[in-house]
Amino acid sequence: MTDHSLLYFQNLFDPKASEITPFLQEYSYPWEILPDLKAILLALGEKLEQKGYRQIQPQIWTGENTAISPTAELNAPCIIGHGTEIRHCAYIRGSVIIGNNCVVGNSTELKNAILFDRVQVPHYNYIGDSILGKGAHLGAGSVISNLKSDGTTVKITVSGEKLETGMRKLGAMVGDGVEAGCGCVLNPGTIIGRGSRIYPLNSVRGVIPAGHVYKSREEIIPIR
Repeated sequence: MTDHSLLYFQNLFDPKASEITPFLQEYSYPWEILPDLKAILLALGEKLEQKGYRQIQPQIWTGENTAISPTAELNAPCIIGHGTEIRHCAYIRGSVIIGNNCVVGNSTELKNAILFDRVQVPHYNYIGDSILGKGAHLGAGSVISNLKSDGTTVKITVSGEKLETGMRKLGAMVGDGVEAGCGCVLNPGTIIGRGSRIYPLNSVRGVIPAGHVYKSREEIIPIR
């Protein structure tokens, strides 16, 4: 029987790293929260004032010491944590929660996504229908693809078995502390385990175990 343990929430993400984690724990696989994310953010937003958040626009909440460039565009619903920086021309399309001390950089676009604390997506990144774990970082120009070219539902390949997600749009689950180099593409249904590193200019798909270096599709080795 195929081992799906790497796909579980607790093996990819710190259970205390976001306001959203209590909701995540209700799902078998982390991506299953994404269709419900909009409703969850609306319910969560109404309870944030007691945690130091304020509502700056209808259904958009920001934490303390958060810097938002006047050229950034924010669409509801959206929650931005404490000490986070939203830079020039960032585009948040809605149904997005960004944790504490994150960086969303110039011309970076987010849609239907969860960013845990200390995530950095600072230069020309696209993150759609995805979850990035605590301290994850995407290099300049790295993007997450969330739609297959044939438009069929996304399947996750683990140990040669295809796990049907039933989702037409699904990006990547990027574990805590993952580093992806510049110019990478994370294809639909990609899972990257905690602490792994992706060399620049790679097209990545499938399940990458925790603590590995992805040099190429043919060379995935443990971090020494």
